[in-house]
Amino acid sequence: MLIIGWNVNGIRAVHRKGNWSWFENAQPDIFCVQETKASPEQLPEEVRSPAGYQSYFSSSQIRKGYSGVAVYSKEEPKEWREGIGIEKFDEQGRILTLHFEKFILINAYVPNGNSATASLDFKLEFYEELLNYMNKLHADSPIILTGDINVAHEEIDLARPKENEKNIGFLPEERAWIDEYIQAGYADTFRTMNPNKVDAYSYWDLKSGARERNVGWRIDYFFASQDILPKIKKSEILSDVYGSDHCPISITIEI
Repeated sequence: MLIIGWNVNGIRAVHRKGNWSWFENAQPDIFCVQETKASPEQLPEEVRSPAGYQSYFSSSQIRKGYSGVAVYSKEEPKEWREGIGIEKFDEQGRILTLHFEKFILINAYVPNGNSATASLDFKLEFYEELLNYMNKLHADSPIILTGDINVAHEEIDLARPKENEKNIGFLPEERAWIDEYIQAGYADTFRTMNPNKVDAYSYWDLKSGARERNVGWRIDYFFASQDILPKIKKSEILSDVYGSDHCPISITIEI
């Protein structure tokens, strides 16, 4: 089973620029999208309901063209839901949960922490409540979390750690939350399988031409609970795929 996650930074823009065809050609079993910046009724049919896929959306209720997540799955889940039951997070369209036979999949778009609608305190509380939510679900099934988590965990995870020590996305209090997730039993699949791999990033600032110079950040993740981790055979960053300021990430699972 192939699961791909991608912060598209505007799903309509990806489609308009012709990059949606990459997903159509890749044909993952599950495709998790973050930062859709759209509601389903704003999407063309081939994006709203691609052939061969069930589609699920959670869109921002507070502002158009903001936030939003989507999941496309070849297999219909047993159940699915939007949000985590906390209105101030759920109204921003940041979480989808799908219950499959062998695992529960959570697609999350963590707040950046640097805006009026999602401050740093809001972001840190989001980390806490998301972890609480995952732990409750884990009582019933293995957990896979994917998404734009909006923090680089260690110095190896960004090109210029010293210059960013006081910047949102690499603050000690943000990085500590990744420690919390790992200590709770959710492995960072890419770093587990590639402990020493350098220059492996999933986000670049396009305005400064950072991608051409690979001055990037690894802020997109797949986390997996220990009871499904042995079944994950690959965890990759698909850095040759363009269309956004992020590139897709993927895992391959033997199910």
